[in-house]
Amino acid sequence: MRILFIGTGEIGVPVLRTIQQLTGHELVGVVTQPDKPAGRDQHITAPPIKQAIGTTTVPILQPARIKAVDAIAQIETLHPDVIVVMAYGQILPRALLEIPRLACLNLHASLLPRWRGAAPLQAAIAAGDRETGITVMYMDEGLDTGDILLQHKLEITASDTGRSLHDRLGAQAPAALTEALQFISLGHAPRIPQDNARATAAPKLNREAGRIDWIESAEAIERKIRAFHPWPGAFTTITDASGHSRHLKIHSGVIVEGSAAPGKIIHADERGLAIAAGDRAISLQEVQLEGKRRMSAVEFLRGTRATR
Repeated sequence: MRILFIGTGEIGVPVLRTIQQLTGHELVGVVTQPDKPAGRDQHITAPPIKQAIGTTTVPILQPARIKAVDAIAQIETLHPDVIVVMAYGQILPRALLEIPRLACLNLHASLLPRWRGAAPLQAAIAAGDRETGITVMYMDEGLDTGDILLQHKLEITASDTGRSLHDRLGAQAPAALTEALQFISLGHAPRIPQDNARATAAPKLNREAGRIDWIESAEAIERKIRAFHPWPGAFTTITDASGHSRHLKIHSGVIVEGSAAPGKIIHADERGLAIAAGDRAISLQEVQLEGKRRMSAVEFLRGTRATR
């Protein structure tokens, strides 16, 4: 089969590489987002998918808007049998969904209909879900609403972060796609409608989403710290000795016993930095004051007098 891959994020790199190596299939093109400024120095940087494909004769398209007429026309010239999408970042129009001869498939990092949207990994950890997985679905014009072809499940561990779960699901995705392509090749791929009554939303995150609300339970806060690492990063606000409020990013923390008004510091000494939650407390392990490097909470306290 002739396969067109559409994706941008790093999680899709293993899928792209698998498509390149599949016997009996041909990668006829790649669509990804345009190169953009990145990092503190704002150097123009290619998206992970473009970096991963390396030197190749395969056409690489980077339209600013995939809905544009000229972008759709370019994709039509590639005559794909199947379009495979993972972590692209734009909604595909109906005109594009109708291009492939057999199917337009999306690989979504959740067990749909749970966690439709841009941030399913973070949502699953923050909610305390025990499992997630990769869903291969037939794309329609909705947001992750298409019929399900198959799902591969994955346990969420008590130590998983947004980063670790991202990497594990990325590694799992190629097997899910390979199985889906086998079904399509044989002509009897399943098509299971989603139960919309069970749908939950995982909208795109911004930096403010990482703000800790200390009224929440210690368990909920600890999950949020893991879920939002590395993006958008969990944080709280502290006041330094000069009375200036600054953001303190929390890279890791553990639940400890302790009682005080939510958000109050229980101790800040050689034992570390513990802050009261709605029940019990969170002992911060690794932190990063805005504009500074990442460090242990104990190291941070040696050079800072902080209050809440």
